[in-house]
Amino acid sequence: MPAESPMIRHSRSRGIRRWLPGFTLLANYNSATFGRDLLAGAVLTSLLAPVGMGYAEAAGLPAIYGLYATIVPLLVYALFGPSRILIIGPDSALTALIAATIIPMSMGDPAKAAALAAALAIMSGAICMFAGFARLGFITDLLSKPIRYGYMNGIALSLLVGQLPKLFGFTIHGDNTVQISTATLCAILEGKADWATCVLGFSCLGLILAARRWFPRIPAVFLAVVGASLAVAVFNPGSGSAIAMVGALPQGLPVVKLPTVSGAELTLLLNASLAIALVSIADMSVLSRVYALRGGYYVDENQELVVLGIANVAAGLSQGFSVSSSASRTPVAEAAGAKTQMTGVIGALCMAILLLFAPKLVMYLPVAALGAVVIAASISIVEVTEVRRLYTLRRGEFYLSFVCFFGVALIGVVQGIFMAVGCSLLIFIWHAWRPYSAVLGRVDGVKGYHDVSRHPEARRIPGLVIFRWDAPLFFANAEIFRTKVLQAVTTAPTTTRCIAVAAEPVTDIDITAADILAELQAELHASGIELWFAEMKGPVKDRLKRYGLFEKIGSDNFLPTVGQMVDHYLDKYRVEWNDWDEQ
Repeated sequence: MPAESPMIRHSRSRGIRRWLPGFTLLANYNSATFGRDLLAGAVLTSLLAPVGMGYAEAAGLPAIYGLYATIVPLLVYALFGPSRILIIGPDSALTALIAATIIPMSMGDPAKAAALAAALAIMSGAICMFAGFARLGFITDLLSKPIRYGYMNGIALSLLVGQLPKLFGFTIHGDNTVQISTATLCAILEGKADWATCVLGFSCLGLILAARRWFPRIPAVFLAVVGASLAVAVFNPGSGSAIAMVGALPQGLPVVKLPTVSGAELTLLLNASLAIALVSIADMSVLSRVYALRGGYYVDENQELVVLGIANVAAGLSQGFSVSSSASRTPVAEAAGAKTQMTGVIGALCMAILLLFAPKLVMYLPVAALGAVVIAASISIVEVTEVRRLYTLRRGEFYLSFVCFFGVALIGVVQGIFMAVGCSLLIFIWHAWRPYSAVLGRVDGVKGYHDVSRHPEARRIPGLVIFRWDAPLFFANAEIFRTKVLQAVTTAPTTTRCIAVAAEPVTDIDITAADILAELQAELHASGIELWFAEMKGPVKDRLKRYGLFEKIGSDNFLPTVGQMVDHYLDKYRVEWNDWDEQ
């Protein structure tokens, strides 16, 4: 007997080993692995704190909530998460969604914004848990790559434009990217920019981008925020300075409590929670699968969704906001040598120590530096190469990507996400509604029967039309199928005795299509034409039997292969046909 692979063994695990993999990890943990995780956790912490605070600021929340949203989800995922090194926490794609939702509703009240963000996390977490338990992991397929490129580029632009005022040292209010960018430009032209803030902000941004380009191993984000803080502390701009600083953080760990939100506000949060759940599920599914393949282990995507939901609920209950897998911090952990989820635990503990014993450490951290961190993160998620590839290879999908991009950037992030999903569904329906179909003929020297529109030299058997339909038959395309079949019959070069449908691509026939198929069979029969099927799958035949259509068409008219169907036709109608010799 061959040995089972690790993936198969993992997929068969049950009980506590499946749902609490953190305990299983500790049972096989050793000092050598801990040493690597400890180093990776220390490196990771230098990124977790500034990025978490930056995303909180970008979401319209005080910086402290970014740490709250980082500490607890890391610990939760270490206990429940099936992936070995995936890092979970605040995410750039979710930040814009959160900001677009809570900023208009909170009306400038930080406490109200925090409560709304926490409620949003709990609601989106509940949706993720439901999706996981209901085994709805496949819903991420609703977002095709062109759609993802479009909304991620739109979110990147929204984040970048929203953070630019921080780099210039003023505050701007606006409902969408156009309003914020217009107001920012006007403020600059009116001379409202604080040049000390500009120097700090753009220096941090330049350092991060330059290090990413030429020195990727340098912890540029950490160096940028520490350098900016030291510059402010050393030069001590004084109380009259226009440079906005984070200030001392509240001392202590987050308190577990339910956010105070009214029923009307929960209703307003529903659409955003659905959008956040969809985006976070898509990100988690892709990233988790990538690292599972790299590590040679199996991850149940539905279990990932349940754990993602638990992490979001925990974040909301501990005064945090919505979280997802991180495509920027996970590679940092991997490159630093992370082996297990203990890396995330160490990062969480380091930040807890910061809040307990050194909350004044970020007192002089400029808000502009956090804005630079978010802008750098938004630039990193921009996808140009693949969009250019779409333009070259699939022009229609390129235009679709831009529709989603403009929807997110110009109309709104939440609305743009649902626009993206709507576009995906419309494309699916369009392709299924008007699928490819072909009349088939025999090409000398090539096995099988082939599309005569692509092979004009193909020979067609007198009196027989072989028709292929490349999609399931359902209510939206059944009438088109009927029209195409009749068109193939009437345009045949010889009088048609039989039309045979090569039905291998037909994976389903619904009741509406079955009724139209019955009408088509009766119409053909009245004209003296038989309707046959070849290569129809067993489950589809079973459906026709339940509809009573299999017997009506005739069991003899269903042939296993196209070749056998041709032989049956030639014998029945005694047609002279010289096939090419395969020998």
